[in-house]
Amino acid sequence: MATFTSSLPDKLLNDLAQAASDLKLPKNKIIERALELYLEQLDRAAYLKSYKKMAEDTDMLLLAEEGMTDYLQSIREFEDQ
Repeated sequence: MATFTSSLPDKLLNDLAQAASDLKLPKNKIIERALELYLEQLDRAAYLKSYKKMAEDTDMLLLAEEGMTDYLQSIREFEDQ
């Protein structure tokens, strides 16, 4: 595990110390988990942005509609068996 050094505003550092005391956890574990959650949120936001961008792409919409047509045809064929 690597070591990382940073400075934080006094209020944030005091809040972190209080949370660590309340939760009986080391400060580095709280920071680690908070960073994991934040990075997950960034990934979700990027994923959502890509879907919104695709929704405006007419070629992508046509491809999706074509796929749905094939999918519905497959379901009908399965039901007829």
